[in-house]
Order: sequence, then C-alpha cells, then structure tokens
Amino acid sequence: MSHGQQSPTDSTGRIVVSGLTKQYKQLRAVDNLSFTVHPGRVTGFLGPNGSGKTTTLRMLLNLVTPTAGSATFGGARYADLHEPVRHVGAVLEASSAHKGRTGLNHLRMICIATGLPLSRADEALAMVGLTPAGDRKFKGYSLGMKQRLGIAAAMLGNPRVLILDEPANGLDPEGIRWMRDFLKSLAAEGRTVLVSSHLLSEMQLLADDVVIIAAGKLIQQGPVGEVLNSATARVRVRTPQAEALAKALADAQVTVERPEPDLLIVSGADAPAIGRAALAAQAELHELVTDKPDLERVFLELTAGKAGIR
Repeated sequence: MSHGQQSPTDSTGRIVVSGLTKQYKQLRAVDNLSFTVHPGRVTGFLGPNGSGKTTTLRMLLNLVTPTAGSATFGGARYADLHEPVRHVGAVLEASSAHKGRTGLNHLRMICIATGLPLSRADEALAMVGLTPAGDRKFKGYSLGMKQRLGIAAAMLGNPRVLILDEPANGLDPEGIRWMRDFLKSLAAEGRTVLVSSHLLSEMQLLADDVVIIAAGKLIQQGPVGEVLNSATARVRVRTPQAEALAKALADAQVTVERPEPDLLIVSGADAPAIGRAALAAQAELHELVTDKPDLERVFLELTAGKAGIR
C-alpha cells in the first residue's frame, strides 16, 4: 500500500549516529555509540533496561543534548532540518491527547500547529485504520487505538524517517500483527524505520537489521540473519548412553552440557560429527536436533552481565 508522496528533501533518510555520548554526572548513559540505520529497512534497536536506548532516541530528536558525538538524518542534525515534521516522525511514549477531543480533531490541532494542511489529519487517520473512530473522544480509545493515533500523528508530515519507542507495548496479538505489517509496508516504500522494543520474538519477525546496545555501548549490529548466524550452534542429543557419548565428545574438544540424564546439549560440533561420535561410542540416538538460535537467545548471550542501571 502507498502512503502518499514522500518528502522530496532529506533525500536519503539515512540515520547516522557517530560517537554519540551522554554523561550525567557520574553516570555515562551512552558511551561513544556509532551505528547507521538504512532506508528501506526496519531496524530494531535493542538493549536491556537501562542500556541507554531511550536516551539515544532523545538525542536523535534533539530532546537531550549529547555530551559528545552527533546524530544526523540525511546528513543534517534534527535541529537543523527545515520543517522537521516533514522529515522525521517519532513516537517516544504512548499517545496523549485532550480526553474530550476526538481523534480527528487531535490530529487537526497538530496540523494547525505545524503548518500542515488539515487534509493530512484525515489521510493519517485512514492510514492507521482509525477513520471509523475519528469522531470518538480520546478518553474512549483503547490502548491499541491510542498507539495507532500516536503513529498517525507521527505520519502527518509524511516523513521519510519514523522512530518508535516500544510501539507494541500493551497491544494484543492482532494489534501487534497490524503494527508489524504497517511498519514493514513503510519500509517497503523506502522509508527509514527505527523501532526500540523489548519484544524480541516480535523483532525477529519485524526487523531487517538490529542494533544491540548494553550499558550505553554498541554490542552488535547488522542484518538479523547475520546476527543469528554469529551465535554458537547447539545440538540436542538424547541417548540412553549419554555418559559414553559425553566422554567421546569431550575427547573431540567440544562443549557438552547434560541438563537431564539422557540429554546432552553440544556446542562446537555439528549433527553429522555427533552422529559419527555416537556410532563409535555405540550410543543409540533417540534425538539429534540442531537448535537454530533465535533473537532472544542471541540477545541474552550478547548482553549477559552488561545491563546498565539508570
């Protein structure tokens, strides 16, 4: 689906974060952070609580002044963008509006304040599927409707870049699926979509790329597939002769865990190699399965012991 003509300026929409640092007295919330977010892709921005994600997003949007470093959109800082609402849309917290104002009027007020045509309110409302609720008062909106209204507000200027902080918080499965499809469609139009989230299973479905930080520092970045492939493969092996097989594998210098009497978790050897070792050890195999790492496991491995406290 198309969401209208894109802004003709800020032609690349690329976000470049370079050496970004934020020091609060004794606490360094963000520490020499550098990464790039590319147009046409959804980038997941991940990190434990207190890792500096929200501070980074606030520095991107000129809400917090960096101690050092820079963040640019198509080569320009947010503060230097002409009519920033037409370049960057952002939702950093749940949408808030006057309880007695309708969703449509809320968007129209933003249009008036930012110099956008009032027609954009109707277009943005339709874009997020809220047209039927446009004349309802905000106080009657569900959490999911409030999230959609916030995104509609961010899209009023038809921006090249969309930044969302925990957009799926409190949404039911249907709402989460709608959010995923909507953000993917925006990226498919060539827009730059940066999403911070704790829902790692959802981010694995949504994101093309991930940027993982902990304690204010970059831990890993790249396409989701590459990040997953960087994790150590593990093989589940179930056998009544677990002791004998574990001994045979130990000789091959692999890592073997034994969470259950007949179950081995093997790292450092693939399934064929384990099968050969089992044959040599005369171990009868009841299960031999390669566990594909998921984003949650990789995230926890990469950030173990590195969570920040803010």
